[in-house]
Parts: sequence; structure tokens; C-alpha cells
Amino acid sequence: MVALPLPPPIWVATQAGLRQVAQELLHHRQVAVDTESNGLHAYQEQVCLIQFSTEEADYLIDPLALDDLSALAPIFADPGIEKVFHAAEYDILCLKRDFGFQFENLFDTMLAARILGKPQLGLGALLEEDFGIHLDKKYQRANWARRPLPEVMRSYARLDSHYLIALRNHLYTQLAEKGLLGLAVEDFRHLAQIPPAPVEAEPPNCWRVAGRQSLHPVEAAILQALCDFRDQQARFANVPPFRVLPNAVLAEIARSVPQTLEDLARVPGLSARAFDRYGLGIMEAIERGQKASPVYPPRRQPRPTAAFLRRHEALRKWRKDTGRQLGVESDIILPRDLMNRLVEANPRTPGELARVMADYPWRLEHFGEQILRIIQENRS
Repeated sequence: MVALPLPPPIWVATQAGLRQVAQELLHHRQVAVDTESNGLHAYQEQVCLIQFSTEEADYLIDPLALDDLSALAPIFADPGIEKVFHAAEYDILCLKRDFGFQFENLFDTMLAARILGKPQLGLGALLEEDFGIHLDKKYQRANWARRPLPEVMRSYARLDSHYLIALRNHLYTQLAEKGLLGLAVEDFRHLAQIPPAPVEAEPPNCWRVAGRQSLHPVEAAILQALCDFRDQQARFANVPPFRVLPNAVLAEIARSVPQTLEDLARVPGLSARAFDRYGLGIMEAIERGQKASPVYPPRRQPRPTAAFLRRHEALRKWRKDTGRQLGVESDIILPRDLMNRLVEANPRTPGELARVMADYPWRLEHFGEQILRIIQENRS
């Protein structure tokens, strides 16, 4: 494919313009979609741009200038219009959260590439490989809430959807040739059903911040106080919490418990700027944490039985071996949630297996007998 000079994208920032574009899009059987959000720049992220492309035009919808985007809802919900995304999960989570859209008939070019076993899954890599088109991704982490949006960022954004229909058609042919189209359709259907992202940011959780690091309950109480302080500052400044203080720094402060500002200044990773801005607040948070009740880790789930672990390991090994034979990642063969559901349900008959795998008819047809045999061989 030769990349010819493109006409400018159509910028849509009025309700009348949105209604007109929505009516035009309803006449297409395929539309490419992408979004840009400001998650790296705001406390509570929001969708800042929605890109649509057809084979005739590219549209940039400005949600920040529009009070009502419901005109787009029929497009996303129409099973007769295929919506083509690349790495759709994040886009769908955000579109559902911010606007309540529902989705039918998706095609995800990244997921299709995974099912085909392609080693490089980024949009730029796929377009380079299949069409010789190079995409510059330097604005990937930009602040998309910026207004007016510079022309160079508008041009960048339109390219993320402009070539998706051509890429979709290319990958569709390969899926059909390899007999994997049914598997892809099955996963696209599940993708459309994912729940929306939370509307409100989750409350700070010291155990999530600590990660794999072990903390004494007294240290955890200090870390929780530090997390609450950081969250308060991030909300006030409208920035993501990590831009106030990194997780690793909070965990180190909780572990070392500096007694003075001089001690705090020596904590590894704490920048001079953060020390100057938040030093006194950090020391007050440490004091609150020391006075608080100890914070104990969440209760662990009961240890699974030996038979459960045996079935799980047998299915895990089978999906890994099958994936290797087919040249794809193991979770393409058997998604983790389905594998856990099968191990837990422990089906004994084809009928019971069919009920567990009712949402996965392609996998049931192609792998059902093998899965049931493995479960039966590792039942007790």
C-alpha cells in the first residue's frame, strides 16, 4: 500500500456536526474507531478524543466540547456495523464508563494478530509489516485534554484509525485461511461484553502499593496514611497519584520511618522537588500512621484441594503444549478465566462441559473432547 497525501480530518465539536456525522456513519457497514484519553495527566481520566474512519473520510470527535454524545450510541450498538479497533479493551472500558455505550460486532486487529501468532502486535509494527507504512508514535503519551489541539496531534490521532479497515481486511483473510475466524469472532464477542471502567478512582490501598513487598502491620498503617495523603494531593492538583509520589518511594518511607526532615531527605528516590513540596505533609502522614491501628493484609482464599491443583496444572500444561503446536500464546487456546471455571466446575459429562463452555462454542467444538478427557484423568 502506498501512503498518499491525506485530506485533513474532519473536526467535530458541535452537536449539529455530531448528528450529521453520526447519520453518515450509520450508512457504513464498517467503521474504524480509536480513542485518546488523559490518564497520564489527570486524577480521573476521561476520553478526550474519539476517532472514526471510513474508507472515504476520517472524523475527530471532541467530547470535551460536546454535552451529549448519545448520537453515537446507535453506531456502537448496531450489529450490522462492524466496529474495527486496535487493542479495543481499553477503548471500550473508557467509552462505556464515560458515555454508557453498548457494543455489538467488533473486530480487534491486535487480538486478531495474537490469534494468528504474530510476534509484533503494535499497530505501527503491523502496518509496517503488512503495508510498509510507518507510524510515528511520539504523541502516544501526550495530554489529549489540551485545547486547542495542535494540527500535528490531530494528524497523529487520525492515523490511529485511518488504516484499520485495510488492516482488518488483511487479517480477516489470514484468519479465514487458517480456520481461526470462528475463534476470533468468539473472542470479539467477549470483548464487547466487558464491564465499564470504574467511574470514580478506587480508594488508595496500601497493599496494592506495596506490591510483592512484605510489610509489618504497623508499617502497613503508615503506608496507608501515606497513600491517603498522596491521594488527597493528587485529587487537589488533578494529576495521577504516581505523579505526586511513586509507589516505591511510599513503600520505602513506610519501611524506614524517617523521624526528621533530614532523615526523609535521604530516602532513595524522593526527588528534591517532591521533598520541598510534600515534606511536611509526609511527616504528618507518618505520625498519623504511627498512631493508627495496625493494618493487616486481606484474608487469603482457602487453599485449593490437591485435586483442584492437579486439574489446573494438567489443563495449564495442555493449553501450553497446544498453543506451541499452533504457534500462539497459551491463553488464546484457553483463556485464564475459562480455565479456572472448568477446574472449579469439574464437569463429568459432555453435557456438563457444554454448559460451562456455553459462551465458547468454537473452543468447545475444537477442544472439548481433549479438555473433558484431561479433567476426567485428573478428577481425584
